[in-house]
Amino acid sequence: MRTPSRLRLAVSVLVTVGTLALGTPTAAPAAAGGPAARPCDPVDPAACLLPFPNDYFTVADRTSPTGRRVRFAASAMPANVAGTPIDPTEWNRQDGFSPGSPILVHVPRLDAAATGIAPVTDIGRSLAPDAPIVLLNARTGQRTPYWAELDAHAEDQPERQLLIIRPAVALTESTRYVVGLRRMRDGNGSLLPAPAAFTAYVAGIGKRDARGPQLRRAVADLARAGVQRQSLYLAWDFTVASRHGLTGRMLAIRDDAFATLGRAAPTFSVNQVTDFPAEQDPLIARQVVGTVAVPSYLTGDGGPGSRLHYGPAGGGGAPPTPDARPTPSGVTVAADFVCNIPRSASAARPAHLSLYGHGLLGRPTEINAGNVKTMSNTYDFTFCATSWIGMAAGDVPYVAGAFGDLSAFPAVADRLQQSFLNFLFLGRSMIHPGGFAAHPAFRDAAGRQLLDLAGGLHYDGNSQGGINGGALTAVAQDWTRSVLGVPGMNYSTLLQRSVDFAPFQTIMDGYYPDKVDQQLILGLLQMVWDRAEANGYAQHLTDRPLPGTPAHRVLMHVAFGDHQVSPAAAEVQARTIGARLHTPALADGLSLDVTPYWGIRPIRGYPYPGSAIVIWNSGAAHAPPPTNLAPVGPQYGDDPHEFPRAQAAAQRQKAAFLLTGRVIDVCAGEPCP
Repeated sequence: MRTPSRLRLAVSVLVTVGTLALGTPTAAPAAAGGPAARPCDPVDPAACLLPFPNDYFTVADRTSPTGRRVRFAASAMPANVAGTPIDPTEWNRQDGFSPGSPILVHVPRLDAAATGIAPVTDIGRSLAPDAPIVLLNARTGQRTPYWAELDAHAEDQPERQLLIIRPAVALTESTRYVVGLRRMRDGNGSLLPAPAAFTAYVAGIGKRDARGPQLRRAVADLARAGVQRQSLYLAWDFTVASRHGLTGRMLAIRDDAFATLGRAAPTFSVNQVTDFPAEQDPLIARQVVGTVAVPSYLTGDGGPGSRLHYGPAGGGGAPPTPDARPTPSGVTVAADFVCNIPRSASAARPAHLSLYGHGLLGRPTEINAGNVKTMSNTYDFTFCATSWIGMAAGDVPYVAGAFGDLSAFPAVADRLQQSFLNFLFLGRSMIHPGGFAAHPAFRDAAGRQLLDLAGGLHYDGNSQGGINGGALTAVAQDWTRSVLGVPGMNYSTLLQRSVDFAPFQTIMDGYYPDKVDQQLILGLLQMVWDRAEANGYAQHLTDRPLPGTPAHRVLMHVAFGDHQVSPAAAEVQARTIGARLHTPALADGLSLDVTPYWGIRPIRGYPYPGSAIVIWNSGAAHAPPPTNLAPVGPQYGDDPHEFPRAQAAAQRQKAAFLLTGRVIDVCAGEPCP
């Protein structure tokens, strides 16, 4: 998730000048949320959408897979300093909340330590019989692990400091959850009184409306799980979005595009072929640059700010129904690609094929990095990359500007879904006999093929390429094994834990200065971001694959103490996908956790034929802050973010996994390296 200097410069200009580089978003105009939109929830007056997520802000909908539909009023949404609220239109198409949503509530005078709340360093405590916070699956009656923290960005504003509860594993789709807070205490250890509105509703006193039955049902669910009503400070419930709501748009795009393509290879153009003398580049013999023609499911020319297209070709208005699926716009996107053919490749030893996913707001030319070229030549891989449009170099002004008016943000997730299709079409071009293999650029001087089509296709991505790569892999039909380097899920957890978010935090501080609003914004963004990052797809990444999709295996390489992608977010992903842990993961005494890597089962023997997570320790980093802060300062050591991919042992493990599907021990039964 490395932040290029060009990003810092662009953000600096935006902040200094005070203008938003939003272009002309094609989102619908601000809506009031419909006649059924709810006013503020009276049980938490700190902000209108609290507590969040919350079924108080949903309505019954028989057309929805969950039976619910989100219904935010525009007046309830956070507003920027110009007084413009976030347009709720896109959110009100959701059939529930994010499976990785931060759970937000304001508890005045709360002391987390005195209350005994489970921190990120002791997730196991969240399941203790007397845990002060209970996160309950209402369908099964089982409790879900989590960690909780007070917003460290609001330490100097206790009246605006939210309690953030973060699920330690993705919440089950189409499922109602109940949150129960009990025996909340202040710094003196004294019990805090429950909010008067909550007490009145549960007791059936005073105002009689639909909120009372909702809250009483939540209290009854908790009582069945052994949580006594009289111990409660607050309780509420919410519904998690369905698989259809999270992944349905992307699956519709994929299936429609490939049905139209049929058995043919995608159309592509080779724009430049560069042969490198060995003395100039001892690792890469040839670089091929070009474009792949991909059907566009975006409005207009598909550039920054474009939205998913609905309706007939040439249209592009709002979806006719909340669950409508995108349609082709009638034009094509010229998806850029860069391929590096290693010097090791020959007609006798054609190169293995792998897509490569670049980092934060970067370019496909990241495959020119030394570590990528070394792996390419050492293990005979041709890597090809395309841009993560939506979060690529060309999107820097739009993404930075969107943090000044977040009504524009859904375009980021929309373009990312098109980027997934671009990757899939690039991959098909790589393995189709009539694709790259048939072009002279991918053959030797005698016209002999340099690509190993029989070995199939693979995926390797780092940072943003690891984060988005989880979602991409979950919808991939042409490969079954991926390496996710320094990955994580979800963005609402990792953003403020990343040094890369600092420039965006600066923009948010200027346009949405209220600390409560900022946490609500991260929760709201996650609802839309789920459509284009691992959090919305992880429950189908390995087992229980999506329709028309094979099962996949993934190898996660995590950097201990990573400054850019929080290892805590990677651990949530590992628990969700059932990845096993290389042990010992770390030398004794390095982790701050009571039980390091709680809830992730160890690998019992090698070679291991499943998905795995391996922790790489550079020796120069220290454990990150145990709260929602980035590891800034010399006490956290050097940033190890790029360390795993540069290690010869890690590259050997990656290559073995991609080619055989088995995880080998490259660390001799010790922590890596």
